[in-house]
Amino acid sequence: MSDEAQLFDRRLLVRRRDRAAAGAAAHDFLLQRVAEDFAVRLGAVQRRFPTVLDLGAHHGVLARSIASLAGVSMVISAEASWRLLTMCPPPRVLVDPEMLPFGDGSLDLVVSGLTLHHVNDVPGTLVQVRRALKPDGLLLAAVLGGRTLTELREAFLLAESDLEGGASPRVAPYADVRDYGSLLQRAGFALPVVDADVVTVTYASPLALMRDIRGMGATNVLVSRRRRPLRRSTLMRAGEIYVEHHARPDGRVPATFEIITLTGWAPHESQQKPLRPGSAQVRLADALGTREIKTGDKAAPKPGKNGR
Repeated sequence: MSDEAQLFDRRLLVRRRDRAAAGAAAHDFLLQRVAEDFAVRLGAVQRRFPTVLDLGAHHGVLARSIASLAGVSMVISAEASWRLLTMCPPPRVLVDPEMLPFGDGSLDLVVSGLTLHHVNDVPGTLVQVRRALKPDGLLLAAVLGGRTLTELREAFLLAESDLEGGASPRVAPYADVRDYGSLLQRAGFALPVVDADVVTVTYASPLALMRDIRGMGATNVLVSRRRRPLRRSTLMRAGEIYVEHHARPDGRVPATFEIITLTGWAPHESQQKPLRPGSAQVRLADALGTREIKTGDKAAPKPGKNGR
């Protein structure tokens, strides 16, 4: 993609993940939640997934969880950060999610935890994933949604407007449920399902939240970010606004994270398909136990108080 079309600075993202790798386990509560959720979802699928790809493996939380499931023979950890990748269980491959090296029809299952929302070409990546899956293979991915860190976005917007005469992008404009549903369909996935879970975490202060975000390697990597360092006065004012607008009675402040889960299957002839129009063999009126009124016909008058 051209530089003009890019939303995220992928090289900067990798550098920040490299920097955060050593302490990643202390800030992986969202990944742990995704891993637990995926284990439940896959446990309900009566299928074997011998060859699995963990795309954007971070430090291996999801890969280790999936490897413990029945019917899984091998989980390939794929990560763009070398330092994080060395913490993942083997086999491992250094991969940019926008350029997958896997052959067509080579994977039974692709899982991805909190990675695809930082990809510039999400449709292109989803198409590559669908091609890499075997027919009737499954994609299960979790991404951050549009309600993520709304409190922090608001605080910085107001603080910069007050002190610097205008706001700069600080929190990524994540997509919503409908957007991801459309992307799955555009990429050619069958039976797409998208759902969302809103997680609220409380912190002792806004600065504690920002330290957690830094520990995740998830600080601002927007291409359009303001390049000069954040002024201390602006940071302090953003913290004040955050507390003023959102602090709870006990003094702690909430932070919202929206986790959107995407499910899609590589097409296969055995999958359920919608019936073609006009092929129904049972009348809807019969199924509902009512009388069919054709277009243009007048409905029977309703009875009066005395049945007249």
